[in-house]
Parts: sequence; C-alpha cells; structure tokens
Amino acid sequence: MPQYFSHGKLLLTAEYMVLRGAKALAVPTQLGQSLDFEKDRSETLKWESWDQNHQLWFRATFDLSNFNIIATDITSIAEPLAQILKSVRIQKRDFLGEFGGKVKTHLEFDRHWGLGSSSTLISNIAQWTDTDPFRLLKNSFGGSGYDLACATAKGPIIYQSTTKGPRIENCHFHPPFKTNIFFVYLNQKKNSKNAVEQFKKQEISSEKVHQASALTDAIIAAQTIDDFEQIVIEHERFIGAIIGVTPVKQSHFRDFPGAVKSLGAWGGDFVMVTGNESTPAYFKERGYPVVLGYEEMIT
Repeated sequence: MPQYFSHGKLLLTAEYMVLRGAKALAVPTQLGQSLDFEKDRSETLKWESWDQNHQLWFRATFDLSNFNIIATDITSIAEPLAQILKSVRIQKRDFLGEFGGKVKTHLEFDRHWGLGSSSTLISNIAQWTDTDPFRLLKNSFGGSGYDLACATAKGPIIYQSTTKGPRIENCHFHPPFKTNIFFVYLNQKKNSKNAVEQFKKQEISSEKVHQASALTDAIIAAQTIDDFEQIVIEHERFIGAIIGVTPVKQSHFRDFPGAVKSLGAWGGDFVMVTGNESTPAYFKERGYPVVLGYEEMIT
C-alpha cells in the first residue's frame, strides 16, 4: 500500500505580505502528515484521520459519484474535504471512477499547533491523485501557497507569489547561531483564513512589498545573533504597523531579553524567539510548555 508524506511549515518572514508578492522565507518542519489509501469494490470513500497520539479524531464517508457527504462526525471538516475531492475530480475525471476505498491520514504534530494540517492534507491528496496542489488549494482553503511549497521541500525556501504562479527557490538558511533560536507555542490556534481575508481588504503599496522582501533578504544574510535580532525587531515593527497589531513581545513578553517574532497569522500558533539554554525555562514558567529548538523543529 503506497504511503504519501508532507512536511509541516513555518513562515519565518513576510507574513501577510507574501500574499502581495513579497519574498518570504519559509521552512519545512520535521513533523508532518502521512496518507494511505487502500482500494476496494465499494461505491464509497471512507476517511479516517488519526492524531499524533494515534487517536481517531475525524471520520467521514463520501459518495463516489459526486463526493457528497454520506456520514461524518465533524461536518465542518468533512465539507472542505468534500470540496477538495470534487476539485480533484475536475482535474482528473477518472478519479475513483471504478472503485472505492479507505483513506487513513496520520498527523505527527498536534493539529492545534498551526503547522499545516490543511496544507499537508492537500499536498498528500495531490501526490496520491497526481494533481496540481496549488489548484486544489485555490478551490478550497485559499492562501499564498507557501505552505504547499514547504510540504515537499527538502529544506528552507524563498517563496514568492507572482502573476505567473509561485516562484520557489531553495535557500541556504542555516544560521551559525541556530542553537540560539527557539519556537514557542502560544497555546492558541489562529484562524489564518480569517486573518487572510481581513488583510486582503487593505491597500498595500509596492514600496511596502519591496520593504518586506528586503527584510527577508536581510534575515537570510544575517551572520550574527545581534544582527538577526535587530532585523527581527524591525520586521515586527514593520508588519505590526501595517496590520495594526502590537508586536507580541510588547503585548506578552516585555521582560524577555531576546527577540520575539510572530510567525504566520499574528495572535496565535508559534512564535520564534532568540535566547540561550535558559530560554525554555522562561517560557515554561509562564505557562507555555511547548518550546522547541531550531534543530528539533526544522528539517
């Protein structure tokens, strides 16, 4: 039985601005999601999703003729999944035309972490069905697509949305100070789709897009932790001013000595922080138990 795998993702720079064509630094995570499919002679597609603790958290059954939902325990999950399957059928008319089967997906990370339970799902479905993942994304969750690029990347990438489609470049981002970089989960999942829709209503000048790209280049080029921290602080101020949100260090961690940077949609999921061996204890003492080092998190 073939198995498909996709990496989770983190957007390190140009959050929000990547939607307007800014260059963004994105990294695949070590943890991801797998998908197995076993065909049978039924006229349905049965779906099971298992979490990082090997617990079944979602199931559904779909009619093969149109992928309408026959049964499910979570309608809010089944509906967008049905939409993805219907989009597959548009790209590939013979998809599951002669037989049904059973899909099992297995997450390696907590689905509340915001590491890409949706993007890894779309990537795995695209691999399984030999379809274009970016078209599947456009017809379902939407977004810039950087997360799909990370799903099959071998390492850090520079991602840019263009009128001709996504531009993806491999990036040598392995900072000599990576032992000083940590990722902290803020104990709440952010609805990135809502954040994206709000941002799309804003008018953004081409000058600001260029500024965001320049900050991405600067973070990649930083060779010392001091330089890196200064650029992170500048980046936080820049994005904060655009979206009208106070940077997370000012709102939550004023007494933390290192830099703190929001990742992806501001207000939840993970932040990137700089520090030393005592950094995990600082956050754990304040009620944030999930603190991962750079090499624990990043592929």
